Amino acid sequence: MYPIAVVLLLGLAIAIERYVYLTHARKVNRDAFDKGLLPCLRQGDFKSAMRFANDSKAPIASIVGAGLARHMGQSSRDEVEFAMEEGLMETLPRLEKRTQYLATLANISTLLGLLGTIIGLIAAFTAVANADPAEKASLLSQSISVAMNTTAFGLMAAIPLLLIHAVLQSKTNDIVDSLEMAGIKVLNLLSTTQAK
Repeated sequence: MYPIAVVLLLGLAIAIERYVYLTHARKVNRDAFDKGLLPCLRQGDFKSAMRFANDSKAPIASIVGAGLARHMGQSSRDEVEFAMEEGLMETLPRLEKRTQYLATLANISTLLGLLGTIIGLIAAFTAVANADPAEKASLLSQSISVAMNTTAFGLMAAIPLLLIHAVLQSKTNDIVDSLEMAGIKVLNLLSTTQAK
């Protein structure tokens, strides 16, 4: 059961880190886009938007910055869109980092629980084979109880890890969707606004 506890603790540490990172990334993206980039783009002040994009650490800023650099270089809409997609592809690994480990750790804890059960049952039948006939039933029931507790603990670790994985995956998808929507807004603004 100790290895299962280690897997659970490792999974919880990853889950907390990812939750904090994704929550922060969502807020930083929203603030950077709504308060920094969008007002400049609506006014057609692409140079200020480019300066903001270069100074900001928000993922949306690097995506929009890549598109603005192409736009200011008199590139076509398709080239601007490709530059922004490339920026999005650079951002995705940071958003999805370590989240998939939670599903793997959930599977490992389930398998460790089953392994503990098998080892416990082997020990139980070995002990019963050499025991006094009067004690066999008692030894067998105690050993099977210990073996089943290992499976239960493995499942108790796996279920929350799978639920947390689903929540974090959904949170990541929401951020990616908001980045894509922001990219489309920027493309539309760049198409309708002339550079100052």
